Amino acid sequence: MKPVRLPAAAVLALPRWALFALGLLYILPGLIGREPWKNDDAASFGIMWTMAHGSWQDWLWPNIAGLSAPEEGPLAFWFGALCIKLFGWLTGDVMASHLSAVAVFLLGALSLWYTTFALGRRPEAQPLRLAFGGQPEPDDFGRTLADAALLIYLGCMGLLAHSHETTSESLLTSLLALSLYRSVRYMEKPSLRNAALIGLALGLMVLTRGWVAPLALLAALFICSRFLALPAARTLRELAVTLAAALALALVWLLPAWLLQPYGQPPLAAWWAWNLAQLSWPGAQSLSTFLKDGVWFFWPAWPFALWAVWAWRRQSNLLHIVVPTTFVAMASLLLLLHPAPEHAQLLLLVPPLAIMAAFGLLTVQRGAINAIDWFSVMVLTLGAAVLWVFWYAQLTGWPKQPARNVLKLIPGYVPEFHWLAFLVALFATVGWFLLVHWRVSRRPSVLWRAVVLSSGGVILIWILLMTLFLPNINYSKSYAAVAHQIAAAVPADARCIASNAGPAQRASFAFYGKLRFDGVRPGHCDLLLLQDSTRGGAGAAHPGPQWTLLWEGRRASDRNERFRLFRRAP
Repeated sequence: MKPVRLPAAAVLALPRWALFALGLLYILPGLIGREPWKNDDAASFGIMWTMAHGSWQDWLWPNIAGLSAPEEGPLAFWFGALCIKLFGWLTGDVMASHLSAVAVFLLGALSLWYTTFALGRRPEAQPLRLAFGGQPEPDDFGRTLADAALLIYLGCMGLLAHSHETTSESLLTSLLALSLYRSVRYMEKPSLRNAALIGLALGLMVLTRGWVAPLALLAALFICSRFLALPAARTLRELAVTLAAALALALVWLLPAWLLQPYGQPPLAAWWAWNLAQLSWPGAQSLSTFLKDGVWFFWPAWPFALWAVWAWRRQSNLLHIVVPTTFVAMASLLLLLHPAPEHAQLLLLVPPLAIMAAFGLLTVQRGAINAIDWFSVMVLTLGAAVLWVFWYAQLTGWPKQPARNVLKLIPGYVPEFHWLAFLVALFATVGWFLLVHWRVSRRPSVLWRAVVLSSGGVILIWILLMTLFLPNINYSKSYAAVAHQIAAAVPADARCIASNAGPAQRASFAFYGKLRFDGVRPGHCDLLLLQDSTRGGAGAAHPGPQWTLLWEGRRASDRNERFRLFRRAP
């Protein structure tokens, strides 16, 4: 029996303008005014920038100013490089690359919404009919569930930072959401056309981050067909079409890279080896990552998703239960099989978990919803208050202890007041209190009431960080100042620079300092840029008597990392 009884008043959908505004508040802070940071974000930007300003070989062999990086796949970088070429002259290359993050976010959000809507309006997902009528219409029920799933998706803490980065992980997550949508459409109406469309989505995933995840999702599709009792022979034929379509799309890069041999080298060998390295026997590290990081990474989705499994445990042959549950199970298996799990493996669980959580909301008791709401209000309001106190303290010096705590993390930083950032943060904070007042005073019965405060509070914290503290974070994580110092020390007659700098550092130095590094095929450079630690050790040794030190420096916010520029003796 279906465990759900709902009146029509419980399925009031969010206004479209509210969803649109929420999406903008979510994605724009952290993109505008943000420099490439000291992580994969700067490295990804470096690949995009190299492609946009390089030759056709850079598009087939992803690299960061000569540092090879062909392992993941080129699609996310193609997209960012195209944005730089189209809009870089108008917005600057960094902001142009961030436009790709906006498009990727929209792809994931829309795919998730339409997937949940398609599942929620199906007959078997509808609530029980009430004795005197008044139950919701299928489309209204589907829209409300889709709104709830999107709110949960936006509220997931692990997705927040990654969705604002120009990395392959964020694109992979959005393409997984698209694959979910195409899979639901196929299960509703099995056909060669729908199978081929799934294949196109999986092919894009291959180009983004390898073949391991798409192949696992193809297996998940077949498992879904067994639970839903679809004809096995026909399903296998159509999934063969899916596989063929995915392979055909992947050949857009694989075939030219194999035939043309960019820079005289085959990028597919490194790509294939990287894919094989994603699979191993389950170990303690993967299990620890799943349990420890997952607790905060998937909040607030995982409590509602677990409740959905319990509430719908006897409905194992229903489409809205089978598809998201199978995708979650397969993504969890991939995480456990990874020898050194990254956040990319965790991100694969976010879209199907958000859908499961939306269906879990249907049967959660009012007491549990109120407890989650009060937890969100207390924790997130306290977090916002702490951010405001620390921001005020760093500007005025009072209270003294918070001011010292902030400024000691970024030595040399001089805080400045920015009116626009302050007004955006203030309006966001006022909006949060209005949202809390609406939730507490009105006590709405709509399904998404249980997650609106969690999502709104997470977005508030992000807005405060990306407005009040964005200059701090740029100062702490950007290599722009060091790049300019190195560029000033480079002799005018220097040919090229050899370096052991990491991907993020190399990308920043090439972009901000316009340094000419050695290429994919190393040459004979007369300059050497070493990255090491001030703590000494083997990495801090002098490169040899034929090298003369020209410059030494570091970021003001990092006392351990050091860079040294040497010139080879004539």
